[in-house]
Amino acid sequence: MGRIRPTIIKQAARELLQRYPDKFSHNYKETCAALEELTNIESKHLRNRVAGYIVSLLKQGDSGSK
Repeated sequence: MGRIRPTIIKQAARELLQRYPDKFSHNYKETCAALEELTNIESKHLRNRVAGYIVSLLKQGDSGSK
């Protein structure tokens, strides 16, 4: 089983995806760079967790469209 993500990470990721849907990609490194530009999250750990969840959401969205 995987780790459970806190609600704050899920909310932030979903809100960012709604505001900037074209800024994020399936590539984790590109998503991290986009988050650095768009947000002022100072904690590297938190920023990486949000980026990972955004990539996860994007991949989930693609699998449902097949």
